[in-house]
Amino acid sequence: MREDGKVDYVEFPGGDLGAVKAFYGAAFGWSFVDYGPEYAGFNEGLDGGFQADQGEAVQKPLVILYAHDLEAMAAKVVAAGGTITKPIFSFPGGRRFHFADPAGNEMAVWSES
Repeated sequence: MREDGKVDYVEFPGGDLGAVKAFYGAAFGWSFVDYGPEYAGFNEGLDGGFQADQGEAVQKPLVILYAHDLEAMAAKVVAAGGTITKPIFSFPGGRRFHFADPAGNEMAVWSES
């Protein structure tokens, strides 16, 4: 069961998805699920994915936490001193927002609803 505030997913820039999938498959035996031509997900001890769309890709690895109530968690982040860097938006599979902590680290929080 997913729990609020726990690390749930890690997203990486994808670049050439074919090359990325070939590398991780050959080097570590990873397998992938394609979610369209620009995104490949993996589950190798921790779920994650690679985003190849340059307009959507993160610039460095992005740790993604989970929340049952996304709006309530966004309010908690702000109340605790975080800054919302990308307001809540929908994506295939759910919704999420990005935030920066007081040290400037960017993370995200997602929910299935």
